[in-house]
Amino acid sequence: MYDPLLMVTLVLLLVTIVAAILHYRRMKRVHEEYKKAKGVVEDIVISFNRQVQKQEDRLSHIAYRTEAVSSKLGKVEEKAEGHDQQLTDVTSKVEGLSRIEQKVAAQISTVNKRFEDVIATQEKMTKKIEEIEKAEYRVPAVPEAKVEAVIPIKREKALAPLTETELSVLDILATEGAKTAPEIRDRIKLTREHTARLMKKLYEAGYLERDTRKMPYAYRVKKEMLRILKKTEAKA
Repeated sequence: MYDPLLMVTLVLLLVTIVAAILHYRRMKRVHEEYKKAKGVVEDIVISFNRQVQKQEDRLSHIAYRTEAVSSKLGKVEEKAEGHDQQLTDVTSKVEGLSRIEQKVAAQISTVNKRFEDVIATQEKMTKKIEEIEKAEYRVPAVPEAKVEAVIPIKREKALAPLTETELSVLDILATEGAKTAPEIRDRIKLTREHTARLMKKLYEAGYLERDTRKMPYAYRVKKEMLRILKKTEAKA
């Protein structure tokens, strides 16, 4: 016969062994799941650390750029202060220039007034000189040299008032073209002043025209007078 106590003991032992085996398997499975969970957590931690490192790097870069910008802003502020000072100096100089400009304007006004007075005086002197020249034409101060006129004196209305010397001047200009007063003086052998007065008289009387683009003026016979001179020469 079997011993009941032994049987109970064997059953309990068997149950204990089965329970131990099940518990071991469960613990092994839990341990494996723990390893997996630990690996996942480690991956998450590593990824998180990487993200944190990236953020720290970005923050460091931003901090560096912020410092650079702050430094530039400081320099800009210094330059702005310098520009403000320069602007103040320029404003002061402009005000000084305005005062100088007012003084110059006053001086220019005074000079203009004096210039107008000089012009008025010059006009008066010109009128007096013209009056003197007209008087000298009526009573020549220097006797004219006898110069043979190539064109015989005819009683033409246009040529009647002219002297032999004046006719000779017209003939020289009609034959040789435009000439200056010094060139005419060498031909008619008169003084410089007398030659100048003679040429001016012929010009103002309408016998000659002159080129004022350069000095001394070049005189030439007018076309109308040139036709008259040729007509007179042909009749002679």
